[in-house]
Amino acid sequence: MDYEEFKRQLGKAGLTGREFADLLQLNRNSISNLAQKDQVPNHYAVIATLMGEMAEHKIDFRPILERLELKKNEPRGKGF
Repeated sequence: MDYEEFKRQLGKAGLTGREFADLLQLNRNSISNLAQKDQVPNHYAVIATLMGEMAEHKIDFRPILERLELKKNEPRGKGF
């Protein structure tokens, strides 16, 4: 999936890239940096598409994600 389609799917879900990152406990910069790539990673594409479809069918995905109690990812390359 290219970045434009990724953004379209997020739009269907009523989300910005920032909100997507926050919901999934991702680094906001990681999501905005996807604009510079040819393709969005498959796992982000699948998640965005499912969110878009759920929203289109009036299924609120937010409580489902909250139940997962996701933890913030540690930055890569972090020194000890």
